[in-house]
Amino acid sequence: MAKVLIIIGLVLVGLGLIWQFAPWLLSWFGNLPGDINIQKGNSRIFIPITSMAVVSVVLTIIINIFRH
Repeated sequence: MAKVLIIIGLVLVGLGLIWQFAPWLLSWFGNLPGDINIQKGNSRIFIPITSMAVVSVVLTIIINIFRH
């Protein structure tokens, strides 16, 4: 369990560094076809369906690589 928590922490630190110093790498998130963005007046509804599907597939591949 400790190994998993260390890996999750390193991934979060890496994402934080990318977000801070290279935000253009994450600019695709939320802008893919299939992501729902509704704006009416002062209200906004954002549902990143396609972006979350891509993240899920990438994480599944990474986890399966490290598991074997």
